[in-house]
Amino acid sequence: MNKVEEFEELRPLLFSIAYRILGSVSEAEDAVQETWLRFDGSTTLPTSVKAFLSATVTRISIDVLRSARMRREEYVGPWLPEPLLSDPYQDPARSAELADSVSMAALLLLERLSPLERSVFVLREVFGFGFDDIASAVGRSEAACRQLLVRARRHMEAGRPRFEADRQERQELATRFFDALHEGDVAGLRDLLAADVQLVGDGGGKAPQLARAVAGAENVARLLASVFPLLARIDVTCEPHEVNSQPGAIFRDRDGKVLHTLALDVLDGQIQTIRSVINPDKLSHLGPVADAWAIDGEVKQTRRQMR
Repeated sequence: MNKVEEFEELRPLLFSIAYRILGSVSEAEDAVQETWLRFDGSTTLPTSVKAFLSATVTRISIDVLRSARMRREEYVGPWLPEPLLSDPYQDPARSAELADSVSMAALLLLERLSPLERSVFVLREVFGFGFDDIASAVGRSEAACRQLLVRARRHMEAGRPRFEADRQERQELATRFFDALHEGDVAGLRDLLAADVQLVGDGGGKAPQLARAVAGAENVARLLASVFPLLARIDVTCEPHEVNSQPGAIFRDRDGKVLHTLALDVLDGQIQTIRSVINPDKLSHLGPVADAWAIDGEVKQTRRQMR
């Protein structure tokens, strides 16, 4: 294979590494593109192209993450990862680990780690790289990488998310949830929610969002039932779709533009967390983005007309 073919064969892996380190689709794509430029500009062919490209994309992602962490500290409201609809890297032998590691809950846990800890954890625990390749990627000794992994595991184990194992049961619950959401069925929603369920919205100050996280089955059910039937009245549609390998949906305006995404954490037959991303900067990779402020105005007008 020539350089282009070798790179394209490994592109899904490179993106998947970068996304788990960065939690951002756009930044991961940029890291992959920069990796290509460095590979294309190299005058010597590495012994292992996979090791070279993986190390390169990891180093680039670490640098990007260090600057991104400063921006996230100043972020308006709750910060959530950019929604990912499908992970391009497929490995049947590690499908469960790959799905869990890309969930919103897991990515938020990874935010607690230092950039080096996060990178070592992703390369070792998710993709199974050897410590020799990891050491080369992060510029530390193998012994130091083992220590970084120990610390990362400790942080991750303390809050590791668990999800419903049966995919079919999980999807059936999600279908019932979105049906109740469309109907504004408070009781139906409440029955599907864990007692301590949390609803978290990410607008980043650039779209209408919840002022804070809403907690408790009754509070969340009433809030959802008061908003989503009004959205349906102004022709906002709900398109069920896995979001970060968990049940979810994409909501679109009457022109088919993306308004926001919802992702559901399901455990023990109940929804534990609902995460909504409506920040337009985090949705542009999904297609044209709706004007959330205009839709918010329509919703308020519709509510006034119904009184």
